[in-house]
Amino acid sequence: MKQIGPEPFLRLLEEGENIHGKYKVIDVRETVEWNYYHLKGTEHIPMNTIPGRLGELPEDVPLYVICAHGVRSEMVCAYLQQNGYEQLINVEGGMAAVSGLRGFAYD
Repeated sequence: MKQIGPEPFLRLLEEGENIHGKYKVIDVRETVEWNYYHLKGTEHIPMNTIPGRLGELPEDVPLYVICAHGVRSEMVCAYLQQNGYEQLINVEGGMAAVSGLRGFAYD
């Protein structure tokens, strides 16, 4: 699994390079965290639901995984890797790090 810092991750989102579905961002926080705030264009799949939803995740595009601080997302990336997913990128520092940057867009 790869890692990406909050600044390059936010730049990736802001550049709009995902117009043609070149990657997918998965937020693995709990529903109460998601409802409080989340990134535009992300898909909410709480960590504890990942095993039952593996079939919903594409294997042909990079998956950026984010949580509150980067710990749960790293565990999800490790789990996905064990289940055959190869293009995994953990967002270091999670939403706490990303939300502190200027230009952050909430949904």
